[in-house]
Amino acid sequence: MPSPARTHASRRDVLLAGIGVGLAVPAHSQSTYPDRAIRTIVPNSPGSSVDTIGRVVMTELGKLLGQPVVMDNRAGAAGAIGVEMARQAAADGYTLLVGSSSAISVAPLLQKAVAYQPLRHFELISLMALLPNVLVCHPSLPVTSVSEFVRLAKERAGEWRMASAGMGSASHLAGEAFQSAGGFKSLHVPYRGGSQGVASVVAHETDWVLTPAPAAMSLVAGKRLKLLGHSMPAGTHPLGDTPAIGTEVPGFEVSGWIGLMGPQGLPASTVALLNRQVAQALQTPAVRQAFETHGAVAYPTRPEAFRTYLSKDIAVTQAAIRAAGLQAE
Repeated sequence: MPSPARTHASRRDVLLAGIGVGLAVPAHSQSTYPDRAIRTIVPNSPGSSVDTIGRVVMTELGKLLGQPVVMDNRAGAAGAIGVEMARQAAADGYTLLVGSSSAISVAPLLQKAVAYQPLRHFELISLMALLPNVLVCHPSLPVTSVSEFVRLAKERAGEWRMASAGMGSASHLAGEAFQSAGGFKSLHVPYRGGSQGVASVVAHETDWVLTPAPAAMSLVAGKRLKLLGHSMPAGTHPLGDTPAIGTEVPGFEVSGWIGLMGPQGLPASTVALLNRQVAQALQTPAVRQAFETHGAVAYPTRPEAFRTYLSKDIAVTQAAIRAAGLQAE
């Protein structure tokens, strides 16, 4: 997934552009939307990072729009089930999708049964967040840093178990990339969703996971997981004093994203309104506090900037899949 480091330089311009988009749209074109509740499909299980971040942003978006936003969790097939439901929904603005790198960039490349093409079948409204992955392990592991973790993982080659959200999921690919960069190997244990994978580390069914920060930070705060590092570039501080993994495993940077999407054919005026309101929602105190707590980075964009980001993300994901030796099934 594209490194936030390569986008930091332009973040201010992107933020300003995201906030300003839609201001020129005539008021009468938006006067009747929305006039009822909006259903937002989350193709992930409750408690996952996508659900956690998507829910807090969409709650604030609903307040700005003056209508309730109903979250509809439709997990399964690494997000493909929920995304396909959103693709087939009416393009009237009353069914939206909280998309993520796993469901949008990864699933179509690894599942032959997936019918949707992200850049073709959806209207891209706005990115909402960049998600640093965090390296967390069971508290019983005798390590306090990334370098200690890598050293012990090499000594115990094949003994430790790595959890993931499923075969070919974003957490699986991130974990494989980390092992490759660190020069060690753990037994991969795939689960059916990110929250289940994280829970397996808490229960010590597995030993570690590289997962989006929102799925783990409350457990870190409760001392049920041990936090060792984050996946954003060295020199960035999305999680206070937590070090970047790349400072001790050079070259490692793998983070995720969350964005708002709609079915193909969504009216331009609706896209513009939602884009503007997402940018405003990301500035509210509730969202700012939630993002700070969970280690997410607010990242609103114009629709065309979202498209550019997604195009690059798909290309990088293709390269990661080849490196992991995975094939579509």
